Amino acid sequence: MKELITFIAEKLVDQPSAVDVTCRDEDDCITIELRVAQEDLGKVIGKQGRTARAMRTVLATAAAKLDKRSRLEILE
Repeated sequence: MKELITFIAEKLVDQPSAVDVTCRDEDDCITIELRVAQEDLGKVIGKQGRTARAMRTVLATAAAKLDKRSRLEILE
């Protein structure tokens, strides 16, 4: 799932080298932390959060196959 979010984020931003994704796997929840350059933050979030919501939906679908929940945190 880390690779999935990395792939999506790198395609959205102007500075793909600044994309940093970390993954924490807890008991029944997978937490993905996404960091991008400050000027690319708006591109990852999207208008009214639509892009971030879409990324969370894709992540939730992938996590459901593993019988886990997922969280995507977009950090500055």
